[in-house]
Amino acid sequence: MIKKLSDFGYNFQVKLIAALMTDKNFLQQISDILDYRYFESEATSFIVKAIKSHMIEFKAAPTLEVMKVKIKEISDEVLETSVVSALKDAMRTIESSDLAFIKEESIKFCKNQKLKGAIVESVNLLESGEFEAIKVKIDEAMKAGGDRNIGHEYNKDIEDRYKESVRNTITTGWEVIDDLADGGLGSGELGVMVAPAGIGKSWALANVGANAVKAGKTVLHYTLELNQAYVGLRYDSIFTGIAAQELKYNLDDVKKRLKTISGELIIKYYPTKGATVLSIGSHIEKCIIQGKKPDLVIVDYADLLRGNGREVRHELGNIYEDLRGLAGEYEIPVWTASQANRSALQEDVIQADKIAESYSKIMTADFVVSLSRKIEDKAAGTGRWHVIKNRFGPDGITLPSKMNASNGQIDIYDGGTVQGQSAQEDINNNSEYLRKMLGKKFEELNTK
Repeated sequence: MIKKLSDFGYNFQVKLIAALMTDKNFLQQISDILDYRYFESEATSFIVKAIKSHMIEFKAAPTLEVMKVKIKEISDEVLETSVVSALKDAMRTIESSDLAFIKEESIKFCKNQKLKGAIVESVNLLESGEFEAIKVKIDEAMKAGGDRNIGHEYNKDIEDRYKESVRNTITTGWEVIDDLADGGLGSGELGVMVAPAGIGKSWALANVGANAVKAGKTVLHYTLELNQAYVGLRYDSIFTGIAAQELKYNLDDVKKRLKTISGELIIKYYPTKGATVLSIGSHIEKCIIQGKKPDLVIVDYADLLRGNGREVRHELGNIYEDLRGLAGEYEIPVWTASQANRSALQEDVIQADKIAESYSKIMTADFVVSLSRKIEDKAAGTGRWHVIKNRFGPDGITLPSKMNASNGQIDIYDGGTVQGQSAQEDINNNSEYLRKMLGKKFEELNTK
């Protein structure tokens, strides 16, 4: 049984210091139960005492600059050297994957110490029969260390609303979509792409993943339809521009291109209806434990997750709600796709009423965009993206697109740009393109 903080060891204590200096909410929660005298060395005690005093006065954790000033006030050279060394050790651990565990165990330890102290103090009260006072002391000890963050205090936290980090967004790689979504999809948010079967949902999701990896992010891509290796080949095509059928003949080029990509991609396959949102959450935990916390999660696609066995439309609604809950829990954006009705196959623009089974998908998601590609579009390599819902800006906007099904290259344009006007012209003339293509095929057959 842990009786002293020193029983956890020195590394645990410096990681706790790192957590105190980098997590304001944690510092607020533990500050009233953490005693600097719990720490085994004079140096670590000094640092914790300084952090707590700064928190009380300024309602924030001290920065390294603040700590440098406090260290200069130390008159003992030996202590000063020890404090600098301990602080350096702490700063080296700020990216440690076990900080969540450190925080949890530290709160548990401090709460136990608080409770022990209350029990000891209650002995004299028990002898004098002051039972109500005992109850008050025990209750206070039990409540100590609770989450003290009551939320965003509107009048006090004005500056927080204007920080760039209010929404930590991940780019989609499509400038016009990022502009509409105010930078892309943010932490805790759910984006949904809607299209009929065989239109290009999976290619589009892989494009989002590839663009995030190019930006140096860690992406977890869950596939519930295509196997892991095949999805990997699609990413190879997107990264290199080489048609999927030609990849095996250009393996050296593929390897050379992948060496220039700074991000990380993990592809995980689950059989159709073989996984739940809970399964995905468990896998994310495994990745975090191995030091691979995702910046973005892609689920291809949510309709193929297993629900709770209720009526289909209610089950799907719950799946999307749980998926957005998962995004919030891990503070990461999640992109997925949804099936559109068969009647949407011949629609120029797919609206919300064409989404299959459950309208609650729209209600739950933060950003919803549909993709329409008729037979003529497939022949001409065009498509139309329509913003159905957008919590961060305008919606009801239709955007022209060029799509290459052989290598997964997808470009979405603002209709007012030169590229957008060119793409729109191709869309307007795609019937003529299809007629010419079929005519050419017919001539080839006659020649043979």
